[in-house]
Formats: sequence, structure tokens, C-alpha cells
Amino acid sequence: MKEKDYITIDEDFRLISLCQKGDLVAFEELVRRHDKEMLNIAYRMIGNYEEACDVVQDGFVSAYKNIKSFKGMSKFSTWLYTIVINLSKKRLKQLKTQRFREPVSIDEPINTGGDQMIVDPPSSSPLPDEILEKENIQEKVRLCLDRLYNEFREVVVLRDVQGFSYEDISSILKIAEGTVKSRLFRGRVLLKNCLKRFMGVI
Repeated sequence: MKEKDYITIDEDFRLISLCQKGDLVAFEELVRRHDKEMLNIAYRMIGNYEEACDVVQDGFVSAYKNIKSFKGMSKFSTWLYTIVINLSKKRLKQLKTQRFREPVSIDEPINTGGDQMIVDPPSSSPLPDEILEKENIQEKVRLCLDRLYNEFREVVVLRDVQGFSYEDISSILKIAEGTVKSRLFRGRVLLKNCLKRFMGVI
């Protein structure tokens, strides 16, 4: 773990201790520190920005109500991810009856309403043809991700998009690491087979 990660965790625990004593300002600081990453995962899971915002807001409300139950057995962010992912899955079930799903690329920047966008900066300026090709590939990946069962999609997103370790995913989803690995393997196979149908042999 990097030094800055230890600093972040220590600061989180300090703020949590204050929150558990009823300090609302401390909780607002926790929200500020984690809102973008929570919005990012909710958006990747749901595929709709407004719905993701609602889920994240509900997640922070739930976290505040249950902050005294946080015992520090995991990182605060891991505990928070668990809440947001569970709410995202619940919201996805509610959205199944809707006929339209807003298109979203797994690399599409997220406008948070401020000056910053949640996206990694490009390393160079691609040519127009390269941009179109990348967008075409991203759209096909999005469509294939959307077709995966939730249990496979959430593991693929957490591991291959968000970059979580098997241990963190196990903690977030409350499943064994072996289950994480098997679902990830199955999800990757299904994703690859879907992309083959769209794009030919990969």
C-alpha cells in the first residue's frame, strides 16, 4: 500500500471517529473525499448519470445513519462501496421494466456538475478516425457488459474497470475470493464471446 493510501485511511478513521460523536461537518468532509469514486462505480453499474447520483446520495444517507456500526474492520471506502453497489443492484432491478437505457461507455467522462470530469486524461491527441474507432469499440464493450448477469458484470467492473484487488472485491461483495476469481473468469469469457460476435475474432 502506498504512503498516501495510509494517510487517506488514517484521515478517514479520524473523521469517522468524529462522525460517530455526531459531527456532521466531519461527515460532509468524508462525502467530499469519496463522492467522485462512489459516483464512478454507481455510474458504471447502472449506466445512467441521474440514477447514479440518486444511488450515491442514498448511499451516503445510509452510511450516515449507520456510521456507528462501522467498526474499522475494513477501509471506510470498502464499506461505502458495499453500500453503493448493493443500492446500484437494487436500482438496476427497478430499471428492468424500462425500455430505454441511456448509452454509456465504460471510459466516458462523468460530469459531476463542477469543473472536474471523472476521467483519466488522454496521453496524446488522437486523430478523428482513431477517436471514432475507439468510440465504436467502447460502445460495443458497453453493450456486452450490459448483457452480462449482474453477478458477472459487477466483478468485471470492479476488477477490470476500477482496478480493485481480489481481496477488496471479496470484501465489497461479501463473497469468497475463489468465487470472485471464478465469476471474473466466467464474466471475461462471456464478454469476449459477445465482442467476437460484434467485432470478429479477438
